[in-house]
Amino acid sequence: MVIVDAAGIVVADTAGGVAIGSDFTNDRRPEIGQALRGEPASFTRYSDTEGREILATAVPVFDDREQRVVGAVRVTQDASLIVENVRRLRLGLIAIGGAGLFAGLLIAFALAASLSRPLTRLASAARRLGAGDLAARAEDVRGPSEVAELARQFDDMAARLERTVHAQRSFVANASHQLRTPLTGMKLRLESAIADERDDNVRRQLEAAEREVDRLSGIVDRLLRVSREIEQGNPTDVDLRGAVTRALARWNERAVRAGATLLAHGEEVTAEANPTDVDQILDNLIDNAITYAPGEITVRTGREDGRAFVAVHDRGPGIATGDLDKVTERFYRGQGAPEGGSGLGLAIARELAEKWGGSVEITSAADTGTSVEVHLRPAR
Repeated sequence: MVIVDAAGIVVADTAGGVAIGSDFTNDRRPEIGQALRGEPASFTRYSDTEGREILATAVPVFDDREQRVVGAVRVTQDASLIVENVRRLRLGLIAIGGAGLFAGLLIAFALAASLSRPLTRLASAARRLGAGDLAARAEDVRGPSEVAELARQFDDMAARLERTVHAQRSFVANASHQLRTPLTGMKLRLESAIADERDDNVRRQLEAAEREVDRLSGIVDRLLRVSREIEQGNPTDVDLRGAVTRALARWNERAVRAGATLLAHGEEVTAEANPTDVDQILDNLIDNAITYAPGEITVRTGREDGRAFVAVHDRGPGIATGDLDKVTERFYRGQGAPEGGSGLGLAIARELAEKWGGSVEITSAADTGTSVEVHLRPAR
């Protein structure tokens, strides 16, 4: 500690290293000059006298009676001690902050786990239900009230879906079984009528009716088989090329009468679907093509981007651009559509494709015609 008078002359030095009467009013000691002007000062600087970095702090000494500065007191200390103290303080703050962050992360992970656990369980139940496990339930999910309510609603939905699907399967199985007897009777009567008929034109019509009865019987048999496969949880593989061959045989006579030509191209490919649904998709697409664009109609099968597809392409006038996004909606009829249609063919085809994880893509142009591609999952 050094004490100077109003002129900056040293009057006391606790360390004894400075001669009494030395003048401290110089540029090397700016803190003394500022303190003698009545303002406290603190500087970190190198001291030639002590040969080290110091922190020098000086404050003025006032004479209250004369209201003037009569001197100053300066205290110096080793700056390295201050730096060390600041470093320890910083390290302490960093340690406290790190500990707080770690504790916060632990709490956050605990909270996240408590919140995500019921959601994970609910998601697992949804995946099982989507994969065909109709008995999948979230059951007693504990968590926030919103999550618990969501789980209850999911279980209610799953229960209703299970009842609906079982009712549909029972209906398909029962209806298919009950239809077999009258179909057999119809076929026997047609065979008898064909054998007794002498008129060639009538015989041809009776034979066509018999083929339709055979087709309907085949559909009934497929419904029964598919119903059993679904009940057993077995996948149903559909030979798309074979389905196209059958479809062309069914529609060839009508195509000839309408002035259309049916062609089949493409590779053999198997998809995951229902044979009856694929037949219905093809029937709707071919029927549309014959009705709206009689001429050359090509049915293709193959693979594209890892998906199986069947496509029906006609060379008609095409679909108006404004109708392309709407023609797969139920009961929608495009501009200039002929009378008599229901607007359901493409909508049913789309719904049946989506039922099996597929999709329908329609492209159309006035100079190239219309192409309807049905994409399905390939069989494993």
